[in-house]
Amino acid sequence: MSNLTIALAKGDGIGPEIMDATIELFKHAGVSKHLDFVPVEMGKAVFDKGNSKGMTDEAIKAVEELGLVFKGPMETPKGGGGKSINVTLRKMFNAYANLRTFKTLPGVHTVYSKAGVNIDLTIVRENIEDTYGGVEHRLSNDMIQCKRLISAPGSDEVHRFALQTARKLGIKKVHCGHKANIMKMTDGLFLERFKAMGKDFPELELGDVIVDALCMNLVIKPGQYAMVVLPNLQGDIVSDLCAGLVGGLGFAPSANIGKHVSLFEAVHGTAPDIAGKGIANPTALILSGLMMLRHVGMLGHAGVIENALLCALEQGVRTGDFGDPSKPVLSTKQFIAGVVDRLGSKPASVPGVAESGLGGPTFTRASKPVHQEVIRTFTNVVTQVVGCDIYIDTPMSTGTVAEEMQRICADTPFRLTIISNRGTQVWPTGTIYTECVDYYRTRFELREGVLPGSFGQSRCVALMDRVAEKFTICSYELLRTFDGIKGFSLAQGQ
Repeated sequence: MSNLTIALAKGDGIGPEIMDATIELFKHAGVSKHLDFVPVEMGKAVFDKGNSKGMTDEAIKAVEELGLVFKGPMETPKGGGGKSINVTLRKMFNAYANLRTFKTLPGVHTVYSKAGVNIDLTIVRENIEDTYGGVEHRLSNDMIQCKRLISAPGSDEVHRFALQTARKLGIKKVHCGHKANIMKMTDGLFLERFKAMGKDFPELELGDVIVDALCMNLVIKPGQYAMVVLPNLQGDIVSDLCAGLVGGLGFAPSANIGKHVSLFEAVHGTAPDIAGKGIANPTALILSGLMMLRHVGMLGHAGVIENALLCALEQGVRTGDFGDPSKPVLSTKQFIAGVVDRLGSKPASVPGVAESGLGGPTFTRASKPVHQEVIRTFTNVVTQVVGCDIYIDTPMSTGTVAEEMQRICADTPFRLTIISNRGTQVWPTGTIYTECVDYYRTRFELREGVLPGSFGQSRCVALMDRVAEKFTICSYELLRTFDGIKGFSLAQGQ
C-alpha cells in the first residue's frame, strides 16, 4: 500500500526549525514508513508577493486533494494586507472544531504543578462563526460594527464533535461555556443546541457555565472541568488561559477538524526575535503532530513518541524557555536528540501512554463534495414580517430623530416603537445620563390591527426608502417571527 500523504507548511519565524526537528523525530520513530509530507507554500513569503490569501493556488489544490495539513506558526500581516492565514485556512476548508488538550507535563514547572495540582483538560472551540467571520463596517464617523454570526447547524457540528470526542476519550462530563445571560439569542442558540445534541449522548453528563465564571473557576480550581465547548472568540480566549495553566503556548497542541480537511498546528507565535538561532522549543508542535498521528489511526507511533517526550521532560531535557535551571539549556536539535534517545522508554513520574501496535494509518479521506453544501437544522419554519430596524447616521438629538421618524411612518402600516443608541433604549423612555453617539437604531413595528403575515418585506423596503430621503441609512434588519416567536432582541432598558 502507498503511504498516506500530508501537506506540510513549515511556517514563518521559528516555524521551519521546529518543523524540521519534529519531522526528524517522526522519522526516527518510524512514521516515515507510513506517511509522506509534501511541502506547500503558505505564510509570510506568499503575503509578501501580494497574495492576500497567504497561500498559493497550488497549496489550496493540495489541501483539497490531501485533506490533511501539518503546519508551523505563521505570521499575519498587521493592520492592512491579508487576514490571518490560520483563520482563513480553518474557514475556507470548514475545519469547524478546534480541539486543544492541556495536561500537566513533567519538568514543566507551573504554580499548579508545584502545588501538586494535576491538570487534564480538553477545550473544544467552534472555529468558523462568531466574530471570526470578520464582517466589519464603519457605519458613521464614530461607530464601527463587527457582526457576530452564530448558526444552528454550525453549533450542531461542533457540539456533535465535542460529545463524540468525549465519548471516545472516556470523559464523563462536558460543559458548554457561554454568555447567554447577555447575548440571549446568539449564545442562547449555542447553548440550546448543546442541550439538544446532548440527548443523543445519554451516558454523558452535561453542564453549562457562564464564560467569565469559567475563567475564574479555571484559575481557582481547574480540576472541576474535563471538557468545555465554547463559541469561537470565547474559546480562543479560554484556550490560551488554559495554556497558561500548563506552562504556556509552548506546551499547547491544537487540531482543527472538519469533514473533509483537518489541520494540525502549534498555536504559539513565530517568535521572530529568536528565529534562526536554533533555540526554539518544539514541544507544542510535537504534541500537535501526535494529535495528527492519532487522527489518522497511528496510535502506536503516537504513544511511543509521547512516552519518549515525557521521559525526556522528566529527566530535565529542556530548551531555555522552561525547566530546571540546574539542567543544561539545549538547542532545538539537541532537544530532539534527547527525545530520540528515549524512544522505547516510558516515564517514571507520570503514567505512560498506551503503545497499541505500530501499524500504518487507518485514515480514509472523505469523498470530495461536488458543490458547496448548505447545512440546515430548522426546516419548515413559519416566518412572518412584523417590522424592521433601520440604523441611521446622524448627530441629531434623540427627540428630533423621534419626531422625524414618526412623521415619516405616519401613513404606513408601521409605528415607531423604540430608538436605541449603542444598544440602550433612549426613546420613548430613558435617562438624560445616557450618552449617545452618531448612530441610532430606530425600530418600526406593525400598528395595532395590522396582522403579521399580511405582507412581506416590500413594505419595509418602501419605509426604508422614505427614511433615506432624510437620513443616511447605515444598515437595515428585517424583524420577523419564527413559528410565532420573536426573532429579535429587546434594547437595554426596554
